[in-house]
Order: sequence, then structure tokens, then C-alpha cells
Amino acid sequence: MPEYPDIEVYIAAIRSRIMGRPLLQAKLNNPFLLRTVEPPLEACIGARASVISRVGKRIALAFDDGSDEPIWMVFHLMIAGRLHWKAQDQKAPGKQALAVLSFDNGHLYLTEAGSKRRASLHLFAGDDALQAVNPGGLEVLEADVAEFTRVFTASNHTLKRALTDPRILSGIGNAYSDEILHRACLSPVKLTQSLNSDELKRLYEAIHHCLQQWREHLARFYGEQFPEKVTAFRPEMAAHGRFGKPCPVCSTPIQRIRYASNETNYCPSCQTGGKLLADRSLSRLLKKDWPRTVDELEKLKGN
Repeated sequence: MPEYPDIEVYIAAIRSRIMGRPLLQAKLNNPFLLRTVEPPLEACIGARASVISRVGKRIALAFDDGSDEPIWMVFHLMIAGRLHWKAQDQKAPGKQALAVLSFDNGHLYLTEAGSKRRASLHLFAGDDALQAVNPGGLEVLEADVAEFTRVFTASNHTLKRALTDPRILSGIGNAYSDEILHRACLSPVKLTQSLNSDELKRLYEAIHHCLQQWREHLARFYGEQFPEKVTAFRPEMAAHGRFGKPCPVCSTPIQRIRYASNETNYCPSCQTGGKLLADRSLSRLLKKDWPRTVDELEKLKGN
């Protein structure tokens, strides 16, 4: 799922292409994408794009038709949704396009890979109505360490869950939470209310560093081009998606915890004091034979 850095580069690319331009046509190829009935999609036709912003992990486009309140078009890409920009003379994405917004200089497409349709589009009249899709998580880059500490420790969850809960923090998901915890040298299963002041400050600084660094890196990577092949797995990452590969800090093999369709990647040496965290499926299978340290795991592999 695209997270803060990915959403920010999407927004910058969209803003540079459609800001101030009228929407000429809006086409839905899959009616289930649209989750609201008022205002109708047709109400945006002829209105000019006036604001492009982020609401959590959603992309919000405001269209101004000269009335008192803009109409907001809010996209949630979920896991497999992606945006594409095609100039007038470029080939359309094809059957995967769930929606098409047409402007005088090109078309903005929403596609979704696979057969599951999780991406969504909401329309709202006015700024106040837009808050209906705002989970309310803290914008950490706009907060000081005291406010972060208050919000983050208000409830007691594992760090992994707290970082990815949109009601607690805004814009962070599975990928960048792994990177943040690796940089902060903190275990993903450590509880929020067990953190001391030094650990909270370290986590706060790691969030700032990772989100800003990756936003700048992706902006340089895409340059003037529209972001394509947006992915949560990048070779420059320290932990996420690097199971079995050496940690860039200490060379210990990156480990993982798998659950449902997600996984948490971490370095035992940097984050858990050398201990392996129990993977639900494997630890149930191995029971008492589950290795507790990296050394035990390596010995087990050698047998």
C-alpha cells in the first residue's frame, strides 16, 4: 500500500499536471469503486482542480466550480491500486483502468492489479465533509516530541501495530514501519508504554528521518516523470522485504514474522538483542525446537 513518501510524490506529480485545469470528463469503468452517492461524479465536470492534498494514506483532489464549497474527490489506493498519467497521444492502461479523469493536457487513470477490488473513491461537498474519511492519526512531521509521546503512549500496543494504526499516526504502513524500527533499533513487538524517554525520542527522530529521506529519494528518483511502478519493496531499504539478506549495519541476516498477508522484517542483532521473534506458523510447527537466537537458527540450517 502506498504510504506517506509514495503519496507525497504522487501528489506533487498530479499537482504539476492538473492544478488550475478544468476536468473535462470523468469515467468509471467499475461502478463499485465509487462509495458515495452525493454529490454525483458529474458535479465535478467543468470545475477546476484547486487543491491536491493527502488525508492519511488517501489522495484528495478538490474541484472548484465557483460556488462556496469545493467538491472533493478522495482516492484510497489500498494495496494494489495505482495512479497513472497519460498524455493525449499516449496509450491508455487498458482493462485495469477503474477510473479515468480527463483534462485538456492528458488523463489520470486509477488501476488496480488482481481480482480483488479494494481501492475506493469518495466524493464530498465542502471541507468539513472531507473529515469523514480522516482516521485522525497524528501527522508526526508536524508534531514535536512531546505531542508524539502523548499520542503514541496513550494506549498500549506493540510498536509495529501502533506505527501502522492510522488512528494513532498518519501515513505510515507496513513497509516504512519496518524501516523506522530498524533505524530506531527497537523491537517491533516492544510495547508502546514500555518505552523510556530516550527510546521515544529515538523513535520520533527515526520517523522524521525515514519519511523525509524516502520522500526526497523518491522525488529525485522520479524527477519530472509521473511515478510508475510504485512499490513497497526497494533494494535500498534496510529491513523491509529483505528476509535472509544481510543487515546493512551489522550483516546479520534479516528475519521476519509472518501473519495473515503481511510480514514484519527486522534485524535480531540491531533490534531484539539477538533474539528471534516467534513466527506463528513456524513456531507452532517446531514448538520446543524453535531457535531462540540467530546462532541457533544457523546451526539448525546446517543440519
